[in-house]
Amino acid sequence: MIFLKKTKIPQILFTVLVLSSCGNDNKTKTATTPIVEDTLPKMKPLGPEPKISQAYKNSVVGRINHFYNKNWPNNSMNGSFLVARNGQIIFERYNGFANKNEGTKITADTPVQIASVSKVLTATAVLKLVNAGKIDLDQKVNTILKTFPYEECTIRMLLNHRSGMRNYAYFTDHDKSVWDRHNQLTNKDILDILATKNVGLESLTGTRFGYCNTNYAMLALIIEKITGLSYKEAMSEMIFKPLGMTHTYVFDDDKDRKKIVPSYKGNGVEIGFDYLDNVYGDKNIFSTVRDLLKFDRARQSPDFLKPELLKQVYTAYSNERKGTKNYGLGIRMINWETGQNFYFHNGWWHGNTSSYITLMKEHVTIIALSNKMTRNTYAVRKLAPIFGDYPFNFKDEE
Repeated sequence: MIFLKKTKIPQILFTVLVLSSCGNDNKTKTATTPIVEDTLPKMKPLGPEPKISQAYKNSVVGRINHFYNKNWPNNSMNGSFLVARNGQIIFERYNGFANKNEGTKITADTPVQIASVSKVLTATAVLKLVNAGKIDLDQKVNTILKTFPYEECTIRMLLNHRSGMRNYAYFTDHDKSVWDRHNQLTNKDILDILATKNVGLESLTGTRFGYCNTNYAMLALIIEKITGLSYKEAMSEMIFKPLGMTHTYVFDDDKDRKKIVPSYKGNGVEIGFDYLDNVYGDKNIFSTVRDLLKFDRARQSPDFLKPELLKQVYTAYSNERKGTKNYGLGIRMINWETGQNFYFHNGWWHGNTSSYITLMKEHVTIIALSNKMTRNTYAVRKLAPIFGDYPFNFKDEE
């Protein structure tokens, strides 16, 4: 009683209320903290594939080795080369300088600029967004990129090069009123130029095929708009990280100039940077042949895309005139009258050349990357007949 008399009861009640309130407040915060669901569609590894026998390897490795020695005599490739079946490497070679000044050699872990093979990866990210219902193939581009001026152009037309747009490298090259080449060009700059300058079209939208890097620069912006991430972050989260592509990244011209593998002319002279080196989506992914093998196998996974969408990826969209050369959604193709199809993509930027081939029926992957200018990189298609009925006529190329 003496204690109660000396203690101010209102103070005790106030303290109890405050403590009780704090406890409830913490509970409320814990209960109402929103859990942000990660709805970003991501690639998944294919998983274990049937083992190939040593006898099978022995039956093909001699012919691959013969091609390698003939195409790049005395290990003159200056790059990376890999052939695999069922995701298992049959043959690989690495030679030449990653950086001549530093004396570093190209190894299995050396990322090289894959140039336009980047388009296959950009298309893959877009297709995953389509597959997830976040965008539609035939959605108008200007419903996403509000200032995009060509009203009839769709996402599909960007993917299959039927937008009719001109190549940004051409319309920014000479006219200073369009672009000053002393400034680095960005994807957003390209969109702004399209929206504000009368650069015109090569052809009426949707009327014919015209391979154009501008299409994929716009697709990269669409990826950014839909995901809320930078292209570099989106590609990492959707493709590189899930597939364990630990030596693959999107080049950042502002940060990576001093650490990338440079490229060289055929005579070994280093090629410098220019005002186009900040544009991505059409190029600017650095990778290795082993990482690209992981990527290729993931594209063969049953849950890569829904069947009806996957079919559209490998549909020919560039056949105004009868011929075998065609383009799908982010993939080149050769379609023979025999019914056989050959799917691939080549690349070239500065001194970097690249070739990615996926023989889907035979589960064979062929990849070549070089940072020293040579057209021999593209000759790896000559290996296709080793694995299947690919009726190439190489007589004129010898």
